[in-house]
Amino acid sequence: MQTLFAGLEAAADRWPDRPFLCTPPRPGRDYLPEGSEWTFAEVLEKTRALAETWRAAGWGMGHRVALALDNHPAHVVHFLALNALGVSQVPVNPYYLHHELTYLLEHSEAQAAVALPHNRARLEAAGDLPIVDWDDRTDVTDFAPPPPPVPAADGAPGRNTEIAVIYTSGTTSRPKGAILDTAYAVAAGLSYAEHGGALTLRPGVERIFVPLPFFHVNAGINTLTAALLTGICLIVPDRFHAETWWDDLRATRATAFHYLGIIPPVLMKAPPRPDDATHGLRFGLGAGIDPAIHAAFEARFAVPMVEVWGMTETGRFLAACHEPRKVDTRAFGRPMPGHMEARVVDETGAEVPRGTAGELVVRAPGDDPRAGFFAGYLKNEAATAEVWRDGWFHTGDVVTQDESDMLCFLERSKNLIRRSGENISAAEVEDALIDHPAVGQVAVLSVPDRMRDEEVMAVIVPVAGHAPDHQTATAILDFARDRLAYYKLPAWVVFRDSLPVTGTQKVQKHKLFEPGADPCAHPGAIDLRTEKSNRRKEKA
Repeated sequence: MQTLFAGLEAAADRWPDRPFLCTPPRPGRDYLPEGSEWTFAEVLEKTRALAETWRAAGWGMGHRVALALDNHPAHVVHFLALNALGVSQVPVNPYYLHHELTYLLEHSEAQAAVALPHNRARLEAAGDLPIVDWDDRTDVTDFAPPPPPVPAADGAPGRNTEIAVIYTSGTTSRPKGAILDTAYAVAAGLSYAEHGGALTLRPGVERIFVPLPFFHVNAGINTLTAALLTGICLIVPDRFHAETWWDDLRATRATAFHYLGIIPPVLMKAPPRPDDATHGLRFGLGAGIDPAIHAAFEARFAVPMVEVWGMTETGRFLAACHEPRKVDTRAFGRPMPGHMEARVVDETGAEVPRGTAGELVVRAPGDDPRAGFFAGYLKNEAATAEVWRDGWFHTGDVVTQDESDMLCFLERSKNLIRRSGENISAAEVEDALIDHPAVGQVAVLSVPDRMRDEEVMAVIVPVAGHAPDHQTATAILDFARDRLAYYKLPAWVVFRDSLPVTGTQKVQKHKLFEPGADPCAHPGAIDLRTEKSNRRKEKA
């Protein structure tokens, strides 16, 4: 497969009448409130026509286009149409604030954008690139992309042609743009298709419900490519809706679903129903389910919940899909022969004994350890070199490995918070909080959260004259709401007289609380989760 568009052509030839993209109905949604379902042949027809429209306007190799289409199926059609020409997509996170969106558009050097109507104003405010609207009434014959600012490069798209730049938070305040190519997408799709065990995909049969955004690689690259390779249907709602979850799964005839750590506890809190185990589901795939409810969830709803591990940079993922799955732990799988090698190392890069905590490092099998991984960070060779050392990709995740090769997640060694599937840079949150007049010093860290896997906590040394109380904490949160997307806001605040530091004045976050202690149970912990949730509703 030289392009994903070629993969679509092959899939439409093999499964022309099989459904490919399904949008469940959702009254009141800004797009397709009645829902839709398109076959592989229908998507190919739409994609070919759209590709010709882009081509006629002059778009081709070396260009980039931002897609602000949320989870509308038009996102997939535009992505594949651009891919046919060698144009790379820059998917837009709709939760980005103005400065975040401005950075994404400027750093990626996107040369145009396609947007749903409700996203246009934000794009206009963030940059001066041309924007083309797309809504349910848009037809290819009405679509008129502007000419690109520079001519397309020579050549035809192939395995190493850039297909997307996807931004992922790191340990610094600025997100890094991971450059992805066709080889990456194919490796990721094959990894999904060939895991087997509880994740066995039946070609031309599965209907996978994916309540995750297209601006992440899970839905937008990995599962999409797996669908092209296996002829399965992607069911993509706008987001997770707890109140209609099971009804939506049944109505769309889903045979599998993806989840984030927040989804299982929400579903478990719902009152039991006689039809809890009446469905056609074969597996759930995701990360972050609490081991305390894992077995109980499977027993109540009669579906295996397969924990996986992966990163934007790796594409491919590891999965605990073969027995014993060890659901009473945070096990996430074993190295996958032919797809991804993994080992656990100490700070010198030496492999540690089984059962000993260390950093997870991974690579591709064969002569090229980077084959099928991301091509690098855009405009950041130093960061790329930092994660690729000694022929291994250093994940920053602390894990153990047992005698059966099973890997088990412990914690992140990087200054990164994982909340409901979103990576949050602690440094970015610190930068946003430090400018408040009440904040003298601040250290941001992750704390466990039963609903969202992890939450954001800020430990603050207040400036003299500012009371270390709930009112001050709320004022700091309100100050940050115009600087951070809502999900990055602190959900917990602890005021301290000082922060533990090294001789060079670096904060020692591991000394902020006693080993094994729950920071949220600290006597001085101020719970801002309700206020944080309200800020999301106000933004919406």
